[in-house]
Amino acid sequence: MTQRTFVLLKPDAVRRGLVGTLLARFEAKGLEIVAMELRHIDGEQADAHYAEHVERDFYPPLRDFVTSGPLVALVLQGDEAIEVVRTLNGATDGRKAAPGTIRGDLSLSNRENLVHGSDSPESAEREIALWFPGLA
Repeated sequence: MTQRTFVLLKPDAVRRGLVGTLLARFEAKGLEIVAMELRHIDGEQADAHYAEHVERDFYPPLRDFVTSGPLVALVLQGDEAIEVVRTLNGATDGRKAAPGTIRGDLSLSNRENLVHGSDSPESAEREIALWFPGLA
């Protein structure tokens, strides 16, 4: 089933010069880039994106991190794209992520974990509409 998903390459990925490496992993798997943009976001955009986490204890440092520098927002498309991206990304905590995944190979952090991928069709739809309203 072809579907679309939303992905963020977070500020640590941009800062470390990993954008091309990460895009290559998604493309090598067969996913197609539908939309992509380098952006800086403010707190309001971060709050809208992470709306379900705003009241959680871990959110303020996450908000500071995602607004700390440029990031790359993209929409990927392919067969079961949501699950494929989440598998490629690996476990949220890079210290515990499996080798061969993006986080398992390239991250040693739970917060600065390089990538975000939609976790469900509903999240993908909401996130794509938030970041790329012309695609919704």
